[in-house]
Amino acid sequence: MKRLFFVLVLLWLPEAVYAQAETAASPALEAARSYRTAHGAEILADFATLLALPNVGSDSAGIHRNADFIKAAFEKRGARIELLKLPGAPPLIYGEIDTPGATRTLGIYVHYDGQPVDESRWTHGPWQPTLYTASMEHGGQPRPMPQPGDPIDPEWYLYARSAGDDKAPLGALLPALDALHEAGLALTSNIKFLFDGEEEMGSPHLAQYLDRYADRYADVDVWLFCDGPVHQSRRAQLVFGVRGVTGMEVTVYGATRALHSGHYGNWAPVPGFLLADLLSSMKNETGRVLIEGFYDSVAPIGEVERMALTRLPSYDETLRQELGLARTEGEGATLAERLLLPSLTVKGLSSGNVGPRARNIIPASAMATLGIRLVKGNDPQAMLDLVEEHIRKQGYHIVREDPDHATRLKYPKIAKVRRGGGYPASRTPMNLPIAQRVVAAMADAAGEAPVVVPTLGGSLPLYLFTDRLGKPALIVPIANHDDNQHAPDENLRIANLWYGIDLYAALLTMP
Repeated sequence: MKRLFFVLVLLWLPEAVYAQAETAASPALEAARSYRTAHGAEILADFATLLALPNVGSDSAGIHRNADFIKAAFEKRGARIELLKLPGAPPLIYGEIDTPGATRTLGIYVHYDGQPVDESRWTHGPWQPTLYTASMEHGGQPRPMPQPGDPIDPEWYLYARSAGDDKAPLGALLPALDALHEAGLALTSNIKFLFDGEEEMGSPHLAQYLDRYADRYADVDVWLFCDGPVHQSRRAQLVFGVRGVTGMEVTVYGATRALHSGHYGNWAPVPGFLLADLLSSMKNETGRVLIEGFYDSVAPIGEVERMALTRLPSYDETLRQELGLARTEGEGATLAERLLLPSLTVKGLSSGNVGPRARNIIPASAMATLGIRLVKGNDPQAMLDLVEEHIRKQGYHIVREDPDHATRLKYPKIAKVRRGGGYPASRTPMNLPIAQRVVAAMADAAGEAPVVVPTLGGSLPLYLFTDRLGKPALIVPIANHDDNQHAPDENLRIANLWYGIDLYAALLTMP
């Protein structure tokens, strides 16, 4: 009963804090708002300079330029920064700020790498930051970057790769530190920074980094992950977990070469149809995955999470209108409920050409890239085992490389499967004492109660911190929900950058 009472206090706390925030903002919040009002143009210019640095994880030279830039920027604000290095890995940026008399240490995680780009699909170059008067979707037009002293419209949008995911927190942390320094306000916690240079590649070296440099982070009391979007309603949100991720590529085969569709159609197997049939066997039209055992390892949610779900804003219908969706999967289940189950998606399909480049052929193969988002209880490799077993049950012989001629003649249906890596889901208990202080800081920064969410839909390597290091982790996202994350024309709404500055100033000075 005591635990349940605490949960009720946690979930109702934002309304009480909001009532206080209406009458008097904290000194840190006043400092942040005063600073960004006076220096808005400079903040945007500095952020644009960071966004102009290409940061695809596979570009080692570009990643190192980003690391050097970030190191210098935080050193300028008094942080001690070191670029930790492992062979073949991007630098892990380690930093710290000691606060005399502090009894708490906050760990702050941000990743500075970004998703790969297809520049032909961008309206402007992905590393040519371009300011718009509103979002492109709502008729915004390009405009020049403001000059010092110019007023800043919070409804402007800045377009560039990583504008939302995940350089936005860096663009907000730096001016937050400037604002507190200018106002003479001391931090209330010791700070440890961890800036990851390969999160978009699955953070393959992060475990090694954390093992080798475990002593650097041993005193962290709670990790704050600065990644992801705010709630779709544009309200601030505090998140206690993330889904894990894994996936695979599946290639099915027809003849050894592409065939003329007139000469061989109705006789030679068509890989595109084979693949379509295989994929349709994995999931029905209501969205339920039909792979045997797919849901068996899901860890049930507890009373805390169930209570949190009941207090989420009802926003699905508005979101359907925004996205142009007449229906959604799950037979009426809410988005928040669906995020508590593992998902199977088709990330991409390929077989021949389409449009003006289409030809009258039967392609020799067809390929699909599958993505699987995992929830608590799912093991990445075990989930891939289930998918492979399903493929075998559809009559396929599985290979790891392109089949040779003898294999083609022996098996009527062949699938090449290349498995991905990935990592499991993670969830921090929602009755964490520090969460009350974080909720209060968020309410102060946002001017209203944050949405409290058990699990974010995306994936982060949270499990390395919660399971491997044994430390709690909270996600405090700032990006707008419509930021085209991972897609062409990624962006950040300026109001969300302003919220980030306010939020970090509040978190860095929370009692």
